[in-house]
Amino acid sequence: MSKKIAIINDISGYGRCSISVIQPIVSHLGVQGCPLPTAIFSNHTGFPSFYREDFTRRMPAYIEEWKKLDLQFDGIMTGFLGSARQIGIVEQFIKDFRRPNTIVLVDPVMGDNGHIYPTYTRRMCREMKRLIQYADIITPNLTEACFLTDTPYRPNGWRHTELVVMARELMAMGAKRLVITGIMMGENFIGNVVGEHDGDVEFQRQMIVEETRSGTGDVFASVLAADAVNGVPFAQSSKRASHFVRQCLIETLRTPGPTNTGIDFESCLWQLRKI
Repeated sequence: MSKKIAIINDISGYGRCSISVIQPIVSHLGVQGCPLPTAIFSNHTGFPSFYREDFTRRMPAYIEEWKKLDLQFDGIMTGFLGSARQIGIVEQFIKDFRRPNTIVLVDPVMGDNGHIYPTYTRRMCREMKRLIQYADIITPNLTEACFLTDTPYRPNGWRHTELVVMARELMAMGAKRLVITGIMMGENFIGNVVGEHDGDVEFQRQMIVEETRSGTGDVFASVLAADAVNGVPFAQSSKRASHFVRQCLIETLRTPGPTNTGIDFESCLWQLRKI
């Protein structure tokens, strides 16, 4: 029987992000993705207009059916959460469905480039700090790591010792493993801080691809989540996820188009098992 991951995130019909990206990637890695929508968008919010259906009121009934069926998951991963109430619903979901071997990955989708998203409130920031205590793995970007630890944000110029302190502080909140993504490391490199609670903090970097796109965090987190339930060593998985994102960006640049359509991960899926 194939392993299963509950994917708690929004569905965007167009734009290559969230569940629309995560499900095919975890499926390609031999894991069944089981969506629990937090919201349904016609297209993601990087477009000039969009339709959104908030799924908050429907989530409890949806979850109740899974309880009736006594469904069990090898992994639980969370992404975009649209309200403090949703964070509470997800917290209870983890308590109800977690088994001794279930791996929980929380991607605290809060902001980027030094700014919290307009949909986020102070209460939601506080609730997210509480949610990550249930995580085995967290994948904040630099902005989110700073907000979660009350560290002043700056886009570059970080010393290794500062990043190690931030990583340790985040893991002290409860997460056993983490990756802080999207950190400038010199002029030509972008990197991640990879930490495990009972091990060293590692720095991984690669050459910058001069393009940023929506959905890269979802691609990265989906590889980590599938690898985790498949038993791939964490540092190895982080390197693989980073390399895959970079390959997808390179492939995307081969066919110029609007940046809000995301990254061309479909053309690169065949490479993923070889990385």
